[in-house]
Amino acid sequence: MTTLIENLEGATPLSPDDMAGLKFHHIDTREQLNELEAANILQGQMWASQLKAPTIESVFDRGFVINLHKALFGDVWEWAGTFRLRELNIGVEPRNITTDLHNFLEDAKYWLEFKHFDNLELSARIQHRLVQIHPFVNGNGRHSRIFTDIVRVFLLNEKPMQWANVKLEDMSEERSAYISGLRKADAGDFTEFTDYLRKLGNE
Repeated sequence: MTTLIENLEGATPLSPDDMAGLKFHHIDTREQLNELEAANILQGQMWASQLKAPTIESVFDRGFVINLHKALFGDVWEWAGTFRLRELNIGVEPRNITTDLHNFLEDAKYWLEFKHFDNLELSARIQHRLVQIHPFVNGNGRHSRIFTDIVRVFLLNEKPMQWANVKLEDMSEERSAYISGLRKADAGDFTEFTDYLRKLGNE
């Protein structure tokens, strides 16, 4: 078993203050936490599937980003939907989250409206930038992937992305490729990340 205090590669470390926000005090392993979060995420995906005629303006909105995180993690964490207040080994400084998120949402509206990128690269850039900002204490990767799928389904008339279904405990070659692609994208080169997504069956 993997304990909650162990830091797995690709996972945001949880501090004691973060853990104080856990609504289920009997949880003491990463496996138990994953099961709880998976159930909550399923509910969040159902919430997202019932959105009524979302638009570019309503999806690329800070309130929507926050509400989606609440829908995905609010049954598990008290701080769901709350921007983080501490620095992590990934993400912008907490004081920059609001500004960087606003700029990203405005950029993304422009990318989509003016077809600045093809749909696969657009999806890659949206998912990457949300992870790069890392607005929340935890769950940023899953939140960003589901946000990207919402954009694809409701705004691009595309299928949801095929994402690698790899547990954080299982550092497979596929998981390593995902992280490597994100790191290259951090430097502005999206070729590897887009190729990785294409190999998973996305076009």
